Amino acid sequence: MKKFGSVTASRMGELLQKQDSLLLDCRKLKDYKDGHIEDALHAHDGLVESLIKKGERSKCIVIYCYTGHSSEHLAELFTSFGFNDVYSVEGGYASWQQLRANKS
Repeated sequence: MKKFGSVTASRMGELLQKQDSLLLDCRKLKDYKDGHIEDALHAHDGLVESLIKKGERSKCIVIYCYTGHSSEHLAELFTSFGFNDVYSVEGGYASWQQLRANKS
């Protein structure tokens, strides 16, 4: 059963305005370094483990990957540890880039 939410790239900014929110990029480090959404943290294993150990389960966590599938797996992991305000970005980074291109 899916316990996390989905959010479009155009609406994720609303979630990130919450005081205690995080934006996580779960793509490969090289791709993260080549370009990522402003304020996103690279969701490497050490960061994910640290967030889970800290147990700040009230944080709003928004996760994106390439196209939206890997982020669902990471969102599911967070919810399995009791986080209840977790979202996967539909269409991932590609969707965000398309949104940006359309605004230009």
